[in-house]
Amino acid sequence: MHGSTTLISGRNGHLPHTAQSRLLATLLSFYRWTARKLRERRNLNAVMELSDAQLKDIGLSRYQTESDVHVYSRD
Repeated sequence: MHGSTTLISGRNGHLPHTAQSRLLATLLSFYRWTARKLRERRNLNAVMELSDAQLKDIGLSRYQTESDVHVYSRD
């Protein structure tokens, strides 16, 4: 059968335990990565909304926050 895709399955069409574990680990890893990226974006948006005076209070400049935006967008 050329060009067909075969899924690994055990009895009753279910995935074997090791395949289920790998799939669950992959999904969990993707969920954690997505949650981390959303958290980073939310934090970045909050910093970008600060005024220059507020940034100065916490020891940052507008240039530093804008340069971090470019670093973030490369990921």
